[in-house]
Amino acid sequence: MNKEQQELLDEVYKNYRIAFVEGYIHEELDKCLSQEEFIEEIKTDKDFSKTWGLKIEERELTWDERHELAETKYQIDDVDDVLDKEGIPTKLITITYNDKTIESYE
Repeated sequence: MNKEQQELLDEVYKNYRIAFVEGYIHEELDKCLSQEEFIEEIKTDKDFSKTWGLKIEERELTWDERHELAETKYQIDDVDDVLDKEGIPTKLITITYNDKTIESYE
């Protein structure tokens, strides 16, 4: 995940925490999700995701996509057997928040 994506997630989580604290009495604050739990809930629960205007999608890249990345982004010409050795990403992460989309490779 890149810095811009992390900052975006931090901002949305901060908004979640503020809304949670304002909406609950002190005894219920332990029910507030951690940031990791919040992110997992966003990934798995469409209604929760929609509530916070945040969408996180992760998908595995195909061999062809990794090959193209190696050639274009990493400028490696002979990549047939070195995708893993050269650390070419295997996953695309897309985060969308309020119609802003940020993509990164992992």
